[in-house]
Amino acid sequence: MAARIYNNYYYNSPLLPYPPPKPSSPPYHHLHLLTPNSLHSSPSLYHFNNRSTSTTKVFHLNRRRPMDFSVDCQTTTEQKPISQDRMLVFVPPHPLIKHWVSVLRNEETPSPIFKSAMAELGRLLMYEASRDCLPMIAGEIQSPMGVASVEFIDPREPVAVVPILRAGLALAEHASSIFPASKTYHLGISRNEETLQPTVYLNKLPDKFPEGSLVVVVDPMLATGGTIVAALNLIKERGADNKRIKVVSAVAAPPALQKLSEKFPGLHVYAGIIDPTVNDKGFIIPGLGDAGDRSFGT
Repeated sequence: MAARIYNNYYYNSPLLPYPPPKPSSPPYHHLHLLTPNSLHSSPSLYHFNNRSTSTTKVFHLNRRRPMDFSVDCQTTTEQKPISQDRMLVFVPPHPLIKHWVSVLRNEETPSPIFKSAMAELGRLLMYEASRDCLPMIAGEIQSPMGVASVEFIDPREPVAVVPILRAGLALAEHASSIFPASKTYHLGISRNEETLQPTVYLNKLPDKFPEGSLVVVVDPMLATGGTIVAALNLIKERGADNKRIKVVSAVAAPPALQKLSEKFPGLHVYAGIIDPTVNDKGFIIPGLGDAGDRSFGT
């Protein structure tokens, strides 16, 4: 989507970096949502920070023009630490993530390819989500040429993957390749098409998550936020800590992100893309349609 630039503002291009970001390590931006009273008292205001530069960008939804985002670019030389109580949203700019999101958006993508694309996107997003949260153990091994110092992922640390049925199954298909020692707990939540309220129809969560568990919640579409909030409430009731929960989503929208920011400080969300709005039927626009129906051909 092309950007129209006017005096440091650009429209119809949410999260489009300008100028293009330089390579950084790790190669992603993070978007942390502010509470309604934390800046300009706007309930739909987001604070976007680029780790590789000193540029701060502020995003807010223009309620009078619901398809537009406004971006105000300010430059500062001060590096401010990020509050551990603030929710962070990561949108990795990797070309493969953009590619698979584009495949998913295409209405002509057949169901088998759609499901495969969802699985590949999930693998990439879970890779990003695992970057800073997997504990390591160090030691030495004998290679064919000599002794080498090595590090392995510690399999003793508890990791739980929670796909939200149905569509979460496709996005979480490759979870075991990223989290090899993880356990998978299925959670089925349907949304009433009239009221948009969630209903839990399957709950395979444990009675209690082990202390310090990393919980990766996989829900392809964060639209109104009802489903993901219901899921996280159930997970937190079982002892999970906000700061040890990672939400992985193909597409997210401001209403869901705002709810998550208000209810779950310290949460980390990893999304393939953030779209600007949700329609009156609860679908993300432009989104990619019903992820469950398209994944399973129903």
